[in-house]
Amino acid sequence: MTTSTEILAAISGNVLLFALVYGMSATVDIDNLREQLGNRNALMTGVFCQFFLLPALGFIVVKAFRLQHTLGIPLLVVTSSPGGSYSNWWCSIFNADLALSVTMTAVSTILSVIFLPLNLALYTRFSFDDDVIGNIDWVALFLSISVVVAAIFLGLLSSYMIRTIVFRRGANILGNVAGVGLMLFSATVANTGEGDSKIWERHWSFYVAVSLPCALGLLIANIIAYVRKLKPAERVTVAIECCYQNVGLSSSLALTMFSGTELNEAMGVPFFFAVSEIVFISTYCLVAWKLGWTKAPKDANLCAVICRSYEVTNQKKQVSSPRSVSSKTNDAVTTLSVDDSSSLDLDQVKTKPAKDGNVEVSV
Repeated sequence: MTTSTEILAAISGNVLLFALVYGMSATVDIDNLREQLGNRNALMTGVFCQFFLLPALGFIVVKAFRLQHTLGIPLLVVTSSPGGSYSNWWCSIFNADLALSVTMTAVSTILSVIFLPLNLALYTRFSFDDDVIGNIDWVALFLSISVVVAAIFLGLLSSYMIRTIVFRRGANILGNVAGVGLMLFSATVANTGEGDSKIWERHWSFYVAVSLPCALGLLIANIIAYVRKLKPAERVTVAIECCYQNVGLSSSLALTMFSGTELNEAMGVPFFFAVSEIVFISTYCLVAWKLGWTKAPKDANLCAVICRSYEVTNQKKQVSSPRSVSSKTNDAVTTLSVDDSSSLDLDQVKTKPAKDGNVEVSV
């Protein structure tokens, strides 16, 4: 690639990344987000799987397969990175807990400022004999993290300022379109060059080593979430957040650390890890949907499940037309008008005769 092409590719990738995260964040209802921030059980489970389980799995694979620098370092970066933006997209498409997904992405992105360099320093030290930390371009890594943080903040701010179903549906469409565009863009860039053209001709151990942390992370995270007694939709979200990593960070690192043949080898790691994510997560989401673990009805049409956001549908139900509740006391019938967004227990309705013969009602 020429220098101008590299700059254009970097800008295009960050624009699509911003649009994806912004669209998914703007879809979330602020009240649901506040509720998820108080969901300590789910958040702590997600943080453990994200920054302790997956990095450890990456380290075990690097040691077990005796991977060299060109493969081991990018894999350790992938498994130590915060949750990828596509995790929100997958949760949106298959109707997992999107509010929890955006919250976990925000939390993991912020925490990655500490845990990413910490895990890298720890696991590279025990994986390789020489010091490789000094060659890492931390500016490029934290630039991508900053884009995600800004998109989450602006998306949530927009959701707070514009509380309409139309806007959230539009934001959801924007995020989905940007997600597809970013996938196509990443695949195009990753397969540019003679080294990447041989990505499917490598030794079998390469494919097993790169995909193993993703598969094991998905399985073990689901088991941990089940043991922690999370709700079904929360379990799906935690499992996706655990294994869907920000592979762009590893790609940026490979571009700054390696060149020539080594660069081609290193770039193959985040590319094939992304392919593994698509295969394993799509299969897992389909199974989870059919088992009734998501917010979408398990007997619904697949196209309807993918094209329809039940996160927005549930929000719409909360602001639908008023309904009436009747309470009868001593042959006097009192009708109360309440919103569907309210929860009213008839046992809490108190009535007493008034002086004018009417009935006074209090809740």
